[in-house]
Amino acid sequence: MTAQPSKLTGPDLTQGIPLSTVPDGGMLAGHAYGEPALLARQGNELFAIGSVCTHYGAPLAEGLLVGETVRCQWHHACFSLRTGEALRAPALDPVACWTVEQIDGMAYVRGKIPDGGASNVPASILPASVVIVGGGAAGNATAEMLRREGFAGSITILSADAALPCDRPKLSKDYLAGAADELLTLLRTPDFYREHRITVELGARVSSIDPANRLVTLEDGSHRSYEALLLATGAEPVQLDVPGAHLPHVHILRTLADSRAIVATAVTAQRAVIIGASFIGLEVAASLRARKIGVHVVGRETGLMEHVLGAEVGAFIQALHTSHGVVFHLGTTATAIDAQAVTLQGGERLEADLVIVGIGVRPV
Repeated sequence: MTAQPSKLTGPDLTQGIPLSTVPDGGMLAGHAYGEPALLARQGNELFAIGSVCTHYGAPLAEGLLVGETVRCQWHHACFSLRTGEALRAPALDPVACWTVEQIDGMAYVRGKIPDGGASNVPASILPASVVIVGGGAAGNATAEMLRREGFAGSITILSADAALPCDRPKLSKDYLAGAADELLTLLRTPDFYREHRITVELGARVSSIDPANRLVTLEDGSHRSYEALLLATGAEPVQLDVPGAHLPHVHILRTLADSRAIVATAVTAQRAVIIGASFIGLEVAASLRARKIGVHVVGRETGLMEHVLGAEVGAFIQALHTSHGVVFHLGTTATAIDAQAVTLQGGERLEADLVIVGIGVRPV
């Protein structure tokens, strides 16, 4: 996802700044040629790159310098200081990169550095075709990196999903809250895959792999051959095993289709119960509150997020959600669901015309 345009702040780095302004291991936010930029220093070297993370738009000047990279403080995307390339997920697109000139104790940001281009790997040692099993972020990033590194063979993504690879956090955040269009959940557009000669087969669930013959079999009985195979199947939600868990108003959230179904139910829903009080459950809670739906969250833990973030941070997060109208039921779980309510272990019934289950995932 490309970050939105940002307001220019800080010094104009093209006009020069004293070298003493940027300490060794430090960064300075500014702008260059009409774009947000940051100046980073490692020893005697200075680097200038775009200062806005291309994933969710975080200010990279607040990130962390690690060697010749900067790590985004929000989701740990990693960018090269020398080239601006996105080296690690979840960012896909590079940031701008400029040369830096040092003159008489001053640093000046100059012209942009062009893309490095494809790597020079002999085609004779590369496979003619790569099949990627899994249409999530990892499979998509692999396909992109293969093309970026100059791989010219065929690339096929076999996805069990009905939609193109999605930015899954948006399914429980912006899109679910009604703040983003469905198209904005996609990591790339259909045109992108066509232009980069990446074949994405949707609804293509793999049933078996024959490594000896380098053959993949799909559930519909068709076959796909490959020279190299990558398994990037990710995880699937754990199902709740209680009476009523498969009623029409009970949902899980993994795919765009799942989020779309929740949105459709949320249009008329007034009371929601979320079973599971971890990241996915809390994100869904916030999104449904943005739709003015009453939300109750049920969790086995007695302290919210305590095992992940600690008691103090967990208490802060719980208080924040409570201040927005979320009601918590911790130290318990659901024992049954019917058309009107969710029944808890102690017998308490929580009225609900929408139920979302987020009790964890297991590897596929």
